[in-house]
Amino acid sequence: DAVLVLAFFAFFAFRVLPPHVPSTDPTMIRLWSALAASCLSGVWWLAIQMFRVVLRAQLAAAKK
Repeated sequence: DAVLVLAFFAFFAFRVLPPHVPSTDPTMIRLWSALAASCLSGVWWLAIQMFRVVLRAQLAAAKK
């Protein structure tokens, strides 16, 4: 899980979010894109956990 979350964070922090930060200061662009990516990474981690719980429940229900 940690590898997926770190990859997601890196992709969003360095590729997706910097063009969307309304600043010309490179430090502020890095700061705000990293902060936004950290929030999104937390949501991504929750989504992975919820997916695994639901998948286990569905597989257990299919066996019965």
